[in-house]
Amino acid sequence: MNILLKSAKIIDPNSKFNNEIMDIYIKEGKIDQISKSINYKDKSNAKNSDIEFTAKNLHISPGWFDLHANFGEPGFEHNETLDTGCNAAIKGGFTGVMLMPNNIPSIDNRSMIDFILNKTSNLIVDVLPAGNITQNSIGDSIVEMHDMSEGGCKAFTDDKNSLMRNDVMKVAMLYSIDCNALIMNYPNDESLSKNGVMHEGTTSTRLGLKGIPYMAEEMMVDRDINLLKYTNSRLHLSYISTKDSVNKIKIAKKKGLTITADVALHNLFLTENHINNFDTRYKVLPPLREKEDINALIKALKDNTIDVISSDHTPISDEHKKVEFDNALNGIIGLESAFGLLCKHIAPKIGLSLLIEKISINPRKILQLPQESINIGNKANITLFDPEKEWEFTVDDIKSKSLNTPFIGTKMRGKALGIINKGILKVN
Repeated sequence: MNILLKSAKIIDPNSKFNNEIMDIYIKEGKIDQISKSINYKDKSNAKNSDIEFTAKNLHISPGWFDLHANFGEPGFEHNETLDTGCNAAIKGGFTGVMLMPNNIPSIDNRSMIDFILNKTSNLIVDVLPAGNITQNSIGDSIVEMHDMSEGGCKAFTDDKNSLMRNDVMKVAMLYSIDCNALIMNYPNDESLSKNGVMHEGTTSTRLGLKGIPYMAEEMMVDRDINLLKYTNSRLHLSYISTKDSVNKIKIAKKKGLTITADVALHNLFLTENHINNFDTRYKVLPPLREKEDINALIKALKDNTIDVISSDHTPISDEHKKVEFDNALNGIIGLESAFGLLCKHIAPKIGLSLLIEKISINPRKILQLPQESINIGNKANITLFDPEKEWEFTVDDIKSKSLNTPFIGTKMRGKALGIINKGILKVN
């Protein structure tokens, strides 16, 4: 399949055509020509299968990559499968995702990495499994990191099961140097946050809910930065949510430490006040914080203290979400609604180009993946979108198996129109 994109505005700081409106001709999966005007029918090698795509206010960028997604399979196929998760990614405009290792069996050995890579190899979405840092994700014994890295595992994390033991974290960071892998940790001292269900503050006190204090995150940020300095390795801090965590990361970067960080998109515009009616759809981890934290996170995106915005796509069935607040599981599905929310709430504050860096370029850079810039001769890994399109998010837009989102019925701004990857065009 050869593809011609007509009058597309290119948003890609790594392209010499950045911010220009061009025609792009894609031949056999690679960018063959970029010009002001192209007619593929004039080409001697044109085929009947060639496709021409155009749309009002068409923009393109390197394909978006989500750094934190949960697809359930294996173990939680009732929430999501690899196929339905990829369908959700396509709908949201993502050409690649990193899967968090929240599975049964755990992603703690090479055979599980092979399983996910083999099962998704023919899908249009690039699926990259993260491996657990510890066996069974219980925080004690380090996995065979070298073997898993040789099998294609680029990053190791126990995701929301924060790595509590200092000695285990130190050894993991030292091992990661030898196999050039990334250690990712969600900073959450469970001795301080245990049984907490929302942010600790005036709202949690008024509602009578046990809170998760700032210091549960911030003390572990300190711990991880100290271990990073000691081991001289690479570290990525996941789901940053507090103002002081931002300050600590900023100082560490100024000192030259190899540290990166991300934030979940819902933590950029939702606050603890959304829980006033005990609505479990807003129950997430880290919890929704306060307005001053949101302001600090936005500022951190602008000055590159925080490198990535993730969807933290977490499908959960109704039986575990539509229950009492204390008993509900944490999480929101995020892939399908991500760009509409980001263009509505975040792009006006940081700009479209920087937003694309946070959801496309930086995730791949952190994982040391090839940068799919929009230049002649490069692989066509592209997201098609309209950053100004206004639309309403409905149940029909959800391709996930789960419906745990508070955004159904929300007016959105900015929509993914389709993706191109592996020589295939998928249009929403």
